[in-house]
Amino acid sequence: QVHLVESGGRLVQTGGSLRLSCIASGRTDYALAWFRQAPGKEREFVASISNTALTTHYADSMKGRCTISREKAGNTVTVYLQMISLKPDDTAVYYCAAGDKPKPITMYTSDDYQYWGQGTQVTVSS
Repeated sequence: QVHLVESGGRLVQTGGSLRLSCIASGRTDYALAWFRQAPGKEREFVASISNTALTTHYADSMKGRCTISREKAGNTVTVYLQMISLKPDDTAVYYCAAGDKPKPITMYTSDDYQYWGQGTQVTVSS
């Protein structure tokens, strides 16, 4: 079992940067990921990081514009999503997710993530 709480979402101007955080409590050996969902659109993958932090994976739309990282402290892990050069199309609710499937994170689908946070709103103004 793992509990996820996101934070850091806010209004930012086009071209700005933002760092989202997600604290995962409970087990700390999950693969972690960020997804987002814009109004009227399906949820989409943004980035993921393996439980060892040795492997990261990014959506093509976000490559070069975001970095995912994780930091363990005691019984919690914080996963970060640093985003730069933000565009209005990045406006969405951003969700943190955790999964422990025995396969590379590059082969994960959204269904492989068993736990989800409540989301944090990111709005990029034009």
